[in-house]
Amino acid sequence: MPIYKNRWFDKFARRERIADASLHEEIKRAESGLIDADLGGGLIKQRVAREGEGRSGGYRTIIVFRSKDRAIFVLGFAKNDRANISAGDLAILRAAAKITLSFTLDELEIEAENGNLIEVRNDDENL
Repeated sequence: MPIYKNRWFDKFARRERIADASLHEEIKRAESGLIDADLGGGLIKQRVAREGEGRSGGYRTIIVFRSKDRAIFVLGFAKNDRANISAGDLAILRAAAKITLSFTLDELEIEAENGNLIEVRNDDENL
């Protein structure tokens, strides 16, 4: 299953030092049914632990997700920076998820080749 992050999320993850292995772990949890919040419209929210800390005080991530098909990290924030996303932001994210989920896997690969999506790599894991 391809796992990507958009350019904004890639900058956020690099700034916060969130390793791709941690992102893979959250998708693995989601695939096993451990979803922190189903936001509807193909969006889920997963918590990602800060390095050396637990998940509850870490980061919140919003992911375009279709089980066994694709996962795209689109938004991330620290719990202490932002309590949650607004209803307006959620509506925008759902609209974007609808479009993104309509892409074929080949179209997602083209988006990655064009630099709009960055593959989340984890050589130790296969999903």
